[in-house]
Amino acid sequence: MRDAGEGHIVNVSSVFGLIAVPGQGAYHSAKFAVRGFTECLRQELEVAGSCVSATSVHPGGIKTNIVRNARVAENATQGETREEMSARFERLAPTTPEEAAEAILRGVERNKRRVLIGREAYVLDWLQRLFPTGYQRLLVWATRRGMTVPS
Repeated sequence: MRDAGEGHIVNVSSVFGLIAVPGQGAYHSAKFAVRGFTECLRQELEVAGSCVSATSVHPGGIKTNIVRNARVAENATQGETREEMSARFERLAPTTPEEAAEAILRGVERNKRRVLIGREAYVLDWLQRLFPTGYQRLLVWATRRGMTVPS
């Protein structure tokens, strides 16, 4: 990329690289790591005056088979069957893969540090920014009452 005189690295995290919810510790660890790595990489590229940049992507629910194929901790299902979880995700995942790709390309063209994809990504990012630690109490309260967090 340096030899070409330009380049852009896009790393896909998740909305779960912005906030954490009960029952998803391993997933959060990976997604927060992608975010941290990308932020650090971008800063290092800027310090070096590089023609290469980096963007961290945080999609919410994208209409894919991810829930259907995911391994989920028993305590995270809150009594739902895999089929019920999959159906709920389908209702809550309004963004198509094509729309996600367009948002990522727009973000790269604008050299954005972070790209949020989907309405739920903006809501969860806003929630975390307004209540950096308080959102955790809200999620504990909701989880105890059997409510789920949109993803």
